[in-house]
Amino acid sequence: MQEKTCCVTGYRDIPADKLNEVRRELEREVKAAPEDGYREFLMFFGEGAGMLLARIINEQREQYPGIYLEAVLPHPRYCERFSRAEWELISKSNGIKVLCEECQQDYPLSVTRYLVGQSERVIAVCVEQDDRATLYSMDYARTMKRDLRIIKI
Repeated sequence: MQEKTCCVTGYRDIPADKLNEVRRELEREVKAAPEDGYREFLMFFGEGAGMLLARIINEQREQYPGIYLEAVLPHPRYCERFSRAEWELISKSNGIKVLCEECQQDYPLSVTRYLVGQSERVIAVCVEQDDRATLYSMDYARTMKRDLRIIKI
């Protein structure tokens, strides 16, 4: 079976009262993915859905040792704000992709284009009145004919 790539995109500020529900849904997607041939996961290393995915995958590594996790950063200076815990989490990634050397104001769109463009499956974590970046990523995934999974908060 050919290995496929899956990415996670979505809402940055997951409400505390919804965090466990979103976590359960993401865990379900991560556990089901290898059975469908998905072994590579891409995520934007920022708050919200991406960080939650990184934690889940690191917890699942013993059960699914072949899982590959790539953290995507928009530019090198993006890491300057990382806490110690975030540095520890990113160090457990199998790879880190830096998209560009210079800061760009439209980096959320660049990150979305990269994530969706490299993936066959897109998991989007969204709220009823979602932010433009998540709506864009869902529309882009549909345009690119990706397998879109939506986790509603």
